[in-house]
Amino acid sequence: MFRPVLATLGYILSPDRQQVLMIQRNKRPDDLHFGKYNGLGGRLEPHEDIVSGMRREIREESGLEAEELVLRGTISWPGFGKNGEDWFGFIFRIERWSGQPHAGNHEGTLVWVPLAELERLPLWPGDRYFLSMVFDDDPRAFHGCMPYHNGQPQGWSYVRV
Repeated sequence: MFRPVLATLGYILSPDRQQVLMIQRNKRPDDLHFGKYNGLGGRLEPHEDIVSGMRREIREESGLEAEELVLRGTISWPGFGKNGEDWFGFIFRIERWSGQPHAGNHEGTLVWVPLAELERLPLWPGDRYFLSMVFDDDPRAFHGCMPYHNGQPQGWSYVRV
């Protein structure tokens, strides 16, 4: 039976749209994401809609208030979790926000990264398949499936609508 963990993943753009706020997961060596850079986000809580969940995660992880969010796509990640759990993510680009980001949280350090440098960071291997679609100008959302096995993507398929 397919019962994925529902999650959000958000990429916060700088006001000039040249940088993105990333978390460098460097605080907990037992973290499945340890050593990688990632957008902000996490699991949806019970009785929470996906936009409220994304706003909550942004607030908790960065101290910022997300004001303008654009749903860029969704991804099904069968087998992605630490114990092979299936995940389903809603991928957002945060284009306007307020507040001052703090330096980090219990998972890692927050870093502004130039968009041109993003692909050079240690990312999840599968992120390289979809990140360009998060930041491109195509107004269509992408909806993909990326099965994982032993921490590695086994394929990638998507449609844009």
